[in-house]
Amino acid sequence: MKKTVLFVLLGLILISCTAHPTLEMKIDSIFSEFNKSTPGASVLVVQNNKIIFEKGYGLANIEQAIPNESKTNFRLASITKQFTAFSILLLENDGKLSFDDSLEKYFPNFPEYGKNITIKQVLQHTSGLLAYEDYIDDTVTVQLKDKDVLNILMKQDSKYFQPGTEHRYSNSGYAVLALIVEKISGKTFAEFLKERIFLPLKMNNSVAFENGISEVQNRAFGYAKIDSEFVFTDQSVTSAVLGDGGIYSSTLEMVKWNNEIDSPTLISKEKFSKAFEKLVLPNGEVVNYGFGWRLDPYKNYERPYHTGSTSGFSNMFMKIPELDLVFIVLMNVRDYDAKNYAEKIADLFIEN
Repeated sequence: MKKTVLFVLLGLILISCTAHPTLEMKIDSIFSEFNKSTPGASVLVVQNNKIIFEKGYGLANIEQAIPNESKTNFRLASITKQFTAFSILLLENDGKLSFDDSLEKYFPNFPEYGKNITIKQVLQHTSGLLAYEDYIDDTVTVQLKDKDVLNILMKQDSKYFQPGTEHRYSNSGYAVLALIVEKISGKTFAEFLKERIFLPLKMNNSVAFENGISEVQNRAFGYAKIDSEFVFTDQSVTSAVLGDGGIYSSTLEMVKWNNEIDSPTLISKEKFSKAFEKLVLPNGEVVNYGFGWRLDPYKNYERPYHTGSTSGFSNMFMKIPELDLVFIVLMNVRDYDAKNYAEKIADLFIEN
């Protein structure tokens, strides 16, 4: 039988977005391991277009004892891919590109193995492009950027499979997409995101962070638990690659992004819906991935979502449209599964 929202959570009287005490206690218990001496999370729940829970756990900066809050900005990691894909959708809507355009069109010197890979194949991770992370020399200490990812790919002479025939998640592809946005728009990827997405949606504190160029306000720093201690692990050599994971944002600002998803203003709903169409391979296999969105269900409910995991961070942005629920969990601690935490919160709303 289809799961239903628990009646106990219906009809709650919420004042100034303060959660019902019972709900708050239950979510507090899920995040009980985080305290005033550990990193932690920012957690937010939206139901029927209203914030019904928002709270920070642990510290955004252990060294300075700054707490995590709803306004704290975390590195989104691969949740960034939603915005990279949306940038491509905007340019397609402008008539500046086609999803069937090949990499050769934008990178004429691209090696023979990948010349005919299309933008759509890159969006849906069927490009077969090699994982750039596997080709970074162990001696590299300077952070890579998107252009460095392209340079790595330009030196290769093979791919994982014939483009369009298989699905293999690719950070390389989304770095390439960011470069395509730059070539077409004439702006840096960070500028394009700011001008075409963040400012129109009033996501004024969200940024594709570039060291020495931009700043992250109310910034959460990343940590890892090693043995029994939390160690500062905020950046790695891949942390400056923007297209696959370089955006910083907060749970509060992601609510504004969610509003755009539900009621698009920057693009038509019909155009945006392409991002949520599942991939179908030539052999008929259905893959639960769209354009920057994972689409596998949760407890028989459709669930557009994406995780984000990187040095010092673990995140989850998850929607259950049929129940009009959104769960956002941004964590500044590595190797903790934000997806699992978000699903535990979702279980408070869904009968088993």
